[in-house]
Amino acid sequence: MIRRRFPWLSYLLVVTGAVLTVVPFLDMVMTSFKGPGESGTLPYRFLPKSFDLSNYRAAIDQLDLPVLFRNSVVATALITGSVLLTSSLAGYALAKLRFPGRDFVFRLVLSTMMFPPFLFFIPHFLILVHWPLAGGNDLLGRGGAGLTVSIAALAMPFLVNGFGIFLMRQFMVSIPDEVLEAARIDGAGEFTVWWRIVVPQTKPVLVTLGLLTFVDAWNEYIWALLVSTADPDVMTVPVGIQLLQDYVDPTRTMPIVMAGLVLSILPVLILFLLLQKYYIRGVMLSGLK
Repeated sequence: MIRRRFPWLSYLLVVTGAVLTVVPFLDMVMTSFKGPGESGTLPYRFLPKSFDLSNYRAAIDQLDLPVLFRNSVVATALITGSVLLTSSLAGYALAKLRFPGRDFVFRLVLSTMMFPPFLFFIPHFLILVHWPLAGGNDLLGRGGAGLTVSIAALAMPFLVNGFGIFLMRQFMVSIPDEVLEAARIDGAGEFTVWWRIVVPQTKPVLVTLGLLTFVDAWNEYIWALLVSTADPDVMTVPVGIQLLQDYVDPTRTMPIVMAGLVLSILPVLILFLLLQKYYIRGVMLSGLK
């Protein structure tokens, strides 16, 4: 009723939400171009006095960005690929296969979503430290650093995602069983049914899950910081940017940190722009299902 009487109110709310979302991003970009002493002063200036790229050069000079980006890209790719594969396979099994204990397994997956990930960081770290025959460890996992000195340590706690399994299962339930049965009658195995029939139909949802997983993995800080204390060579971009505050001129700290943040979000922004069509469709389908 209110929407019919005041149609402009809906547009006002949308525009207000858009402004509140975009302004912090623009402020970050503008701050990255500010000179010494311009950030954090009153009265506040949104635009820099002069657009200077020195903050970006300083961020690159202070950090070994190629190594940080390599570590972040490798870890994020491993996590995203593993989550998509395991979520799709597990979602298909829980949605379309009948086996004893299926409902119990699904409830168990749902229960994992109740606990925050950082609750398991210490157990995960201890498991990696005592991983047998890795990092100088013997068969009993003693004597070395285990897998904590490898890039694999950045990805291992996040290779399976309960939310991803839940999302894929909920969407796959809506796929008609008759289509799958017809493929089985024609001689297709379960893997063929999953790969040739189910996966193509779930492409938008897979892209949505992939983007969400990519963003979370790329921005992961607490676990990456914990692992990098054991081996600084596996430091990622978020950890490196945070350490910028300890090594740069205090009068230029914030602009240089913002420059590092702008560089760090470029991969996420580019990926989103490339997959925007599938992402929006996936969100719409997930909401409707």
